[in-house]
Amino acid sequence: MVSENVLGKPKKYQGFSIDVLDALANYLGFKYEIYVAPDHKYGSQQADGTWNGLIGELVFKRADVGMSALTITPERESVVDFTTRYMDYSVGVLLRKAERTVDMFACLAPFDLSLWACIAGTVLLVGTLVYLLNWLNPPRLPMGSVSSTTLYNSMWFVYGSFVQQGEYVRERGICFVLEEEKRFKSEKK
Repeated sequence: MVSENVLGKPKKYQGFSIDVLDALANYLGFKYEIYVAPDHKYGSQQADGTWNGLIGELVFKRADVGMSALTITPERESVVDFTTRYMDYSVGVLLRKAERTVDMFACLAPFDLSLWACIAGTVLLVGTLVYLLNWLNPPRLPMGSVSSTTLYNSMWFVYGSFVQQGEYVRERGICFVLEEEKRFKSEKK
């Protein structure tokens, strides 16, 4: 009994197990015929103690060799001999290969757009407030000191504080100005 496809022609089997069977047939010099177990099962013990499927075909000597991706269980091992496993594999999922696209804004992915908008708004608001406070009450610096209180530098200071990177030129805020004024007044007395 040879397995047939839907057109009634013999099936062409292929794969690793068939390659192993072909290599054994060439090496040992035998011919073989492949057929599928009539009930299309691997084999399990029935209530009356008989076996069905591939194992049943071997037990009842209707087949000489059974070849399949078959689980070796103690029950099956008690009625047929198994070779050692010659191929191990696990279950896998095949997916279509994704198109590789480079996203320039991938660094923004951890947060939602509304959160990024809040962060940008906070940097702009606090940067503007720092600039206005420095403009209204400029720090008194010793001669030769360089301090820039432009809007750009105020924004950069707030952004550097936010990302905890800091900057090279230390901006002076209101707290520092008040402390220096206290020190300046105490030196005059």
